[in-house]
Amino acid sequence: MGDERKNENKKQEQLEPFKVDDAKKHLTTNQGLKVTNDELSLTAGERGPTLMEDFHFREKMTHFDHERIPERVVHARGFAAHGHFETYESMKDITKAGFLQKAGQKTPVFVRFSTVVGFRGSADTVRDVRGFATKFYTEEGNYDLVANNMPVFFIQDGIKFPDVIHALKPEPNNEIPQASSAHDTFWDFVANNQESAHQVMWLMSDRAIPRSFRMMQGFGIHTFRFVNDQGKTHFVKFHWIPKLGVHSLVWDEAQKIAGKNPDFNRQDLYDAIENGDFPEYELGVQVIEEKDEFAFDFDILDPTKIWPEEDVPIQVIGKMTLNKNVDNFFAETEQVAFHPGHVVPGIDFTNDPLLQGRLFSYTDTQLIRLGGPNFHEIPINRPVCPFFNNQRDGYHRQTINKGKVAYHNNSLIANTPMPATEQQGGFAHYQEKVEGRVIRSRSESFNDHFTQPKLFWNSMTPPEQQHIKDAFSFEVGKVKDRNVRQQVVDMFANIEHELAAYIAEKVGVTVPNKHAVDNQKSSQALSQTHFAFSPATRKVGVILANGFSDQEIVEILDQLTASNIQYEIISDHQGKVTGENGTDLMVNHTFTTTNAVLYDAIYAGGGKETNQAFDRSTTEYLEEAFRHYKALGATQEGKEWLKASNIQVGAGVIEEKGAKQFAARFIEAVAAHRHWDRVIN
Repeated sequence: MGDERKNENKKQEQLEPFKVDDAKKHLTTNQGLKVTNDELSLTAGERGPTLMEDFHFREKMTHFDHERIPERVVHARGFAAHGHFETYESMKDITKAGFLQKAGQKTPVFVRFSTVVGFRGSADTVRDVRGFATKFYTEEGNYDLVANNMPVFFIQDGIKFPDVIHALKPEPNNEIPQASSAHDTFWDFVANNQESAHQVMWLMSDRAIPRSFRMMQGFGIHTFRFVNDQGKTHFVKFHWIPKLGVHSLVWDEAQKIAGKNPDFNRQDLYDAIENGDFPEYELGVQVIEEKDEFAFDFDILDPTKIWPEEDVPIQVIGKMTLNKNVDNFFAETEQVAFHPGHVVPGIDFTNDPLLQGRLFSYTDTQLIRLGGPNFHEIPINRPVCPFFNNQRDGYHRQTINKGKVAYHNNSLIANTPMPATEQQGGFAHYQEKVEGRVIRSRSESFNDHFTQPKLFWNSMTPPEQQHIKDAFSFEVGKVKDRNVRQQVVDMFANIEHELAAYIAEKVGVTVPNKHAVDNQKSSQALSQTHFAFSPATRKVGVILANGFSDQEIVEILDQLTASNIQYEIISDHQGKVTGENGTDLMVNHTFTTTNAVLYDAIYAGGGKETNQAFDRSTTEYLEEAFRHYKALGATQEGKEWLKASNIQVGAGVIEEKGAKQFAARFIEAVAAHRHWDRVIN
């Protein structure tokens, strides 16, 4: 028996790859055969045909021909990063989830952000819901918190998910439009499925065009359960809260960025991590005791409803930090597989009908996208804890199982692997008592579709409300069918008559006479102005010409760096820009390789050696940033550029004297993100 084990170990050692220094690596085939040439096919003579025996050509080309896998039906365009989650305090009293038991406990995570509707090649800054999916690699197995940047969803029941996605996607007759909800089939779905009203209000708000993945919230949407080690449960909703606050683009800016840099959000996340500006998000939970399930004027299991924070406060329980970019986009970001059914002991499900549908759908879609049932063995999906079972074979199997037993129960190997008891860490479903007739019906408590959308509207500031009006006007204005436009206006009159009247005027339909739902409540937490404002990691475009004021510019740039503001120097040429006293600064971009919409603020620093083209480009940058309510600053000759743009000092436009005073005022203006009190002609 001992000899057999020695031989087995020897065989295993032979399967391990040889270690080779990078400097000594040679090009090989996938079978390990070193190749002498990777540029020329094997031919019969210099001008003859390629030979079938060229196995290197066949292998290389076959692999290339099969490189693509089906993209995700939804959330196809995504970007991801690694990090860790740290628990602030023990949550043992309400959950036995192992990664939430000790203060300071750290758990590796992988997070994928995404848009929903567009294909992989679409732009980042389209108006859309954003995915915010987190995989926790815990010692008890992988836990996936599959969230969005909006806390509600379009539908209440999973059976309608194919319908809403079919309506959202490009219309099947011509596959137009790409990554957009501004078309007939989507708004026809909305008007005829009015449970979508709440989600649509969020979709028409600034939340649908986030400034950055680093500056958007994440919501688990569904009601889950926390279960403690005594078997007591609480209902829970999950919230990711970015430490940088919640900030958005303006619509005109978002559309222009889609053309100037369609990778804007992914580039922003990648650059921040490379710069050491690691994004941080606090994890908060809303908790309701089981006895209070019916204590509210909404159904807590309805995925089209929020739990207002004034009724159910958020308790912050930990912080996530993203600190490493992926090494390979395909192997990690594209192959990662999330599933809301990937839970650990202490986290369980509820009867939320949309959640129940997702528990089936996610595994089902991975089977075709990732080529079979072994997607859990792909490195990015592998648990960090050991896993054992009697499942075998299938496409892309990587585990080499030993022995002849592949079933349970058994006696040949002492019934191993054996199930774990709950005390040994085994997952035990919460024993909820369920009874009722087998029917296709929904509780009456799910039927109020307009009270919470009105709450959302009431909670918006006047600029946010105007943006919602304009978004509706744009989106519904793109609908060709007048009857659908009328249905949409009639529907949203149930929420706010002022909103419906505004849309009706813009899209050429009749203003309805119906009265909106009676709800005067508001929630401060729903407005983006409720969140923190900070200049940290903001990006400023600094326009300089040769002959700039050395001492002043260097002092101001140092102050920007001290506030952790990122800046790029823009001029009319690459290379260096030289100050009046000989100071050289490296130019990051010319006017043609970047654009004002790619910055949070513009600082016109000046410089004596300009020409008409330089001055014209500068004024265009200033005017663009001004129209998007961004901070503007000007010193020295920059003041003349500002004057030429007909932009007056005030409302985020800074011309303070003295480098120190100017920098302080300008940094304060940058931190404000937008200056909505500005008058735009």
